[in-house]
Amino acid sequence: MFQFNHIVAALGATATLSSLSGSASAQPDGPSRWLMPTMIEARASMFMPTLNYLTFQYMDQMFATRTVDAADSAWELLENPMSLDGDYVILGETYDLEGALERTRTNALVVLKDGAVAYETYRNGSGPDTRFLTFSVAKSYTSTLIGFALHDGLIDSLGDKVSKYLPEMEGSGYDGPTVRDLLRMRSGVDWEERYEFGSETQLTQVHDNSLVAYRYRWCDYAVKESVPGETGPDERFNYATLDTSVLGCIVERVTGRTGADYMAEKLWKPMGAESDAYWIMDGPEDVGREFFGAGLAATARDHARFGQMFLQGGMANGEQVVPADWVREATVADEGYEPVEPGAPIGYQYQWWTDAGSDVYMALGLHHQFIRVDPANNIVIVKISYTEEPVGRDQENEELFAQITAKITQ
Repeated sequence: MFQFNHIVAALGATATLSSLSGSASAQPDGPSRWLMPTMIEARASMFMPTLNYLTFQYMDQMFATRTVDAADSAWELLENPMSLDGDYVILGETYDLEGALERTRTNALVVLKDGAVAYETYRNGSGPDTRFLTFSVAKSYTSTLIGFALHDGLIDSLGDKVSKYLPEMEGSGYDGPTVRDLLRMRSGVDWEERYEFGSETQLTQVHDNSLVAYRYRWCDYAVKESVPGETGPDERFNYATLDTSVLGCIVERVTGRTGADYMAEKLWKPMGAESDAYWIMDGPEDVGREFFGAGLAATARDHARFGQMFLQGGMANGEQVVPADWVREATVADEGYEPVEPGAPIGYQYQWWTDAGSDVYMALGLHHQFIRVDPANNIVIVKISYTEEPVGRDQENEELFAQITAKITQ
């Protein structure tokens, strides 16, 4: 009250509560609200290391979004709690469980064993209802939408050229590669995926102009600026978020719908997702598209449902949601495509990473987000992180996952 009285006095003796309320105005609800300087600055600052534990939980406050509607009736996950207590050795240092989660900068951890929730924890103000942005984990979802479109007959063959479905790509770098080439990150397009935000790298320029400033869309860049690289399609693995963005635009074109709408009908509702998800967009609502390469926000439990569904060959809540042949084709590396380069521990199939030494496959995201599917041990691990570095801490997470697996399979 003391502070309020001083504010009123400062406005002048003639000010009244009625005049104050009459002069108030609300922020506009239209697309222009996302172009305000504060919003642009917020999007530019979303990776700030001291605050990304929080920003990754609230991306819908900074971006235009599209909602993916949840199911009317959720797939109820069984509960079979297991202890994960004990020592963890991470890069040679010993921690208890809480210390290991802090060491690997964990916001949420959900572990399913034999289809039941064995362990679940949330940290740093998050909870079961928090919808986390998990960056390139979205690529595995976009791949699944391609699978649905293929199954629905909207895509004739993965061997078709991209330009068959997106004629505007003729003359661009995407004029030669096939849909399958993009799924495998082997488009041959000139692209450097280097995470140095604030620099002049190719990825940063597209990120800054599309996601931050909302000047153009990712697929607009693919049409106008992409060019063939030094190697042709299917010759070399080159991780490119631009490839996934083009896959998403194929989904839009062949379905005649937004990606969010198609995902809700084909995946999110039939899977029994408990909560609405949302896609952040690369522009205001009137022009923006879902950021198919890294823009899906969902709860940890719904990510776990997605992983469990794939572990079960596309079955969710007693229903065949994803065609079983697509699950296998998307997650088991074909001969000659694993590892991604000689000596690498990982391979890549259809927007899923594969473990060259086992049948594990993973949806992975920037700043160390994971949906890790382990068929041999019947385990799904969802880990949502907020590391300072965008990449480079995979070993410590693999050590954590191995020790969690050992504790619940003894």
